[in-house]
Amino acid sequence: SFSKMAAPTRVVLLAGGCFNPITNMHLRLFELARDHLERTGLYKVIEGIISPAHDKYGKKGLVPSTDRVAMARLALASSDWVRVDSWESEQEGWLETVEVMRHLKRQVQNKHCVADSETDGPSRKRRKIQHNVNNSDEAVDSSPAGTAGEVQLKLLCGADLLESFAVPNLWRDEHIKELASNYGLVVISRAGSNPEKFIYESDVLSKYKNNIHMVTEWIQNEISATKIRRALRRKESVRYLVPDPVINYINEHQLYQPDTEKSKT
Repeated sequence: SFSKMAAPTRVVLLAGGCFNPITNMHLRLFELARDHLERTGLYKVIEGIISPAHDKYGKKGLVPSTDRVAMARLALASSDWVRVDSWESEQEGWLETVEVMRHLKRQVQNKHCVADSETDGPSRKRRKIQHNVNNSDEAVDSSPAGTAGEVQLKLLCGADLLESFAVPNLWRDEHIKELASNYGLVVISRAGSNPEKFIYESDVLSKYKNNIHMVTEWIQNEISATKIRRALRRKESVRYLVPDPVINYINEHQLYQPDTEKSKT
């Protein structure tokens, strides 16, 4: 019978990237995604995670990850649901997105599912998850996203990430499949852009399109970290684009100075 609606699936959103520095736009993406998913009635967003990229990602002008993590922590001090995770930035080297997703999926299941099993007794499914969490470093729970009672981890990204799937040799096909089938994507795109086209042009993404959530950002948001760094180099104000505590940190540690932008490649 339809009288009892299924409980919404719990979701954790993960955003990766340089966060060099973190801006108000990065924080807005989480708010937009949560509103969109919860409006469907199918999801309850219980946590957001920001995972700054490793220093070996090697982009020009990338300040050390210790600074990028510290700035993200300051920016998120006012959030009651989004947090920073420094695991990715503390590894030996740069990691593929899928490897970070696998690690955080285990962490999230440990945190949210194991707590449940204390209240209503471990089902076989939960024991399987705990077994996986303890013993496996490979693909976590290979069941597709959407099994009842579990917590789903979804990748929060911009339409540019979706477009990058089509770039030859940038992504491994099996990684795109794993991201789309085991996790899912929440794609924030600007009003007027057409990310559906990229799904249509990709056989893999088309197959899992029910697991790709498109969110249109109607309030134009053009804050880019590149432009923020340029303004800082030119000693221009970035107030109200970047959280105040982050601006204070940048000034204290003299980041993004005219001379350091070149030397810190």
